[in-house]
Formats: sequence, structure tokens, C-alpha cells
Amino acid sequence: MREAIGARLQVALALGFVALMAGAAYAVPEPLVLVAIGLLPIAGIIAFRSPFLLCLLFILFTFFRLHEAFPVLNPLRLPQLLALGSLAVLGAWVVTKRLTIAWGPELKLFSILFALMTLGVPLASGRDIDIAYWKDTYVKIAIMTFAIASLARRAKDFALASRAFIPAGIAVAAVALDNAAKGIGLVEGTRVTVARDIRSVLGDPNDLSPVLLFPLSFAVALLLTPRTGLFSRLLGLVGIGMIVAAILATQSRGGLLGIVAVFGVFAARRIRSKAVLLGGGAAGLLVLSVVAGVGGRQSGGAAEGGTVDESAKGRLEAWKAAWRMAVGRPFTGVGLNCYIPNFFFYSDYWEGFAKAVHSTWFSVLAEGGFPAFVTFILMRVRIARTANTACAALSPTARGTAYEPATYAAAQAVLAGMAGFAVSGPFLTQAFTWPVYILLALAAAIAPLAAAAAREDAAARPVSPR
Repeated sequence: MREAIGARLQVALALGFVALMAGAAYAVPEPLVLVAIGLLPIAGIIAFRSPFLLCLLFILFTFFRLHEAFPVLNPLRLPQLLALGSLAVLGAWVVTKRLTIAWGPELKLFSILFALMTLGVPLASGRDIDIAYWKDTYVKIAIMTFAIASLARRAKDFALASRAFIPAGIAVAAVALDNAAKGIGLVEGTRVTVARDIRSVLGDPNDLSPVLLFPLSFAVALLLTPRTGLFSRLLGLVGIGMIVAAILATQSRGGLLGIVAVFGVFAARRIRSKAVLLGGGAAGLLVLSVVAGVGGRQSGGAAEGGTVDESAKGRLEAWKAAWRMAVGRPFTGVGLNCYIPNFFFYSDYWEGFAKAVHSTWFSVLAEGGFPAFVTFILMRVRIARTANTACAALSPTARGTAYEPATYAAAQAVLAGMAGFAVSGPFLTQAFTWPVYILLALAAAIAPLAAAAAREDAAARPVSPR
């Protein structure tokens, strides 16, 4: 009887799968779609066995916009498929109690921020815009933040994350450098973009720069962390070269500051003299500025023109408008992604188009109000403190024979990443985009491992006689 039921079930599944392929071929006549569907059973098995990998793939396509950088991937609808797969697998793991939701100071602060921004949705000045960004982006960020923090528990998970982020950064950097060489999609004649023709997020150099800056800290960490292995070091070296070159091609001032900050964190852990450190940082920034040609570029981003002086004036006016939005709506702000639609009503500086805020800090202040701004600051400080504590607890000196290179590299990458985004914050808008929340999730995942390592070291330390 059981054999008969099993045979019928197999036949039903086979017929259903054939019907799925036929429907897909009719709806989307692309050969790659059929290949993707054919791989679905294998992908499903891998996803249930390794949901962390599935979540990473979702982030790679959603944050790095790989399907837009490489248009051949567009017909596969990978972001949508990975989103559905991630939700299904995570839901199954929660229901079957195979997944325990992580919790900690970083996630508490993020939850408060998410609640504040969610409560502000019905009160937003542009409710349709706020709702669209909340459901299309911010909810996904929230889900994946908790997913990564809950699923990353072993050294190999952090190694996988680093080895996923760096190749994605290399891939986007390669497209950017190729566009720069061919003169494709340049803004103001010199500033490189990616997929500008299809209105991608990467089509603005000021948005492309933070996407490239994010994997840089992981590349430097793999190169400089002891015992990561030859492959990891080569990957880090290639990543550094291509990503730095691509950021220079964007001519983003925030990106240049971010590069210096990332390298500065690693240098600070190896150079004792602060004078040498500060002097080297200033010299590095000067060299990068000259190589990037920032002094000869025109104004800000894709929607701005004029000279650098005019760009600075426009940026100050944008920050002034953000302050007025916060004062006008102190508790909720104007709403997620609603700064630009409100610029006309809160600014005396009008050139016929709304300016982007180009500042992480003023962005959260304008769109979330003062409570969200304070929470956001506390959240970022907490991430940096957690990463710094983890670096001390997981270092080769502290761990000895129990040292795990991948976990220590991830802790350093999080700390350097936070430094990079903090320094570039006044020039780049990153308050409600992926980077800081991925770093938060990794910090929350590393924190228990660092605490356990600290307890082990304390227990192993000989007790001094009184």
C-alpha cells in the first residue's frame, strides 16, 4: 500500500514539475528560465540544508544588483525567486524549531528603529512612497538582518560570507571599470556608473560608491588576517585592487574617505604612532583625490551639475532642508524615501529639480525624525563597540591555539566597514540601505562567539593568590 502511494506521489510530482516547466516556457520564452527551473529541485535541497547560503545569495542580488550589472540574468527573476525561497526556508526552520531567533543589544536597537519607521508609515507626507519603500526594501532588510544574525554560528559561515561579498564586489567593479574604459554611462563626462540605461540604483556614482565600499573591508581583512590561506589572500588582494580602482572611477568624495577609513582601522591595529597614522591617512587621501581627479570633476550625482563649489553649496542647502523637515515633523520625519518629494517645500534653494540629501545622518533625521536619529546613532555605536570587543577577544594573541581566522577576519571587516561608512556618511546616503544592517547582523552573530572566547580565556587564566 505504501509503495503504491509513494509511486503515485512521485508521478504527481513529476507531472507537476513538467507542467511548471511548460507554463514557464510559455510565459517567459527564455532558455535560461528552463535551465533555472530544472535546477530547482537541487537548489531546494541545498537551501533547506544551508539556508545561510540562500540568504547570502538573496543579499548578493538585492544589494549588489548583480542581475542589473549583468543583464543576461534579468529574465531569471533571481531576486524574486531567492526572496520567496528564503522566506519559505526560514519559515520552515522556525516552525520546525530548527532555528532560534537571535537577540542582543544590536538587534534590540534595530528593532526600535524599525518600529519607529513603521509607526511613521501612516503619518508620512508621501504615504504611497513610504509604503512602497517599506514593503519593497526595508522589510526585506529587517528579515535578512535577523536571518543572518540567527544562522551565522560557525567559523565556516563567516568564511562563506567574506568569500561571497568579495567576488560580488569584484564583479560589479569589473563592469564599472569596463564602462569607464568604453565611456559607457558616464555622469558629467568622467564619473563611472553601472546599468544607468535601465535606471539601476548603481546608475548614480554616489550610490555605486557605497556598494563597492562594502566588500572592501572584507577584502582587506582576508589579505591581512593571519592563517586565512593562500586562496583567501589572493582573493582579498584582487578584490582590493579592483574595488579601489572602481571607487576612484566614481570620483565620490565619500568613497575616497571610506577607503582611507577602512585601511586606517587595519593600520591602527598595527602602527603604534598616531602621528605616523594620521600623516599616512592624510597623504593617502591626497593621493587618492589626485588619482581620482576629484578636483576637476563637476558637481554631485546624476541629477546635479555645476562646479565643486556649487556642489558644496547645494549640499549645505540639502542639509538645511533636511533639518527643517525634522523640525517640522520632529517625531516621525517626512517618511521613508520621502526626502526628495519634500525638498521643494522645505528649501529656499530651487534650481528646477529636487536635490538628494547625500548624507546618512541628515537622511535619517529628515525621514525618521529625532527619535529615529538618536536610535540610529546608538545602533551604529553599538555595532562598532561589539566589533571592537570581538576583535580583541578573537585575535591570535588572545585565542592562541583556539584561534579561528575566519571569525577574526569577519570581526575586523565589520569594524573597518563601520569606520568606512561612518566617515563617508556625510557624503553618501546609507541610512536605510543594506550595508549597515548586514554589518549589524554579522556583529550580532559574532558577539556570542566573542563572549564565549572571553569566558574561556578567563577560566584558563591562573588565579593569582591573595
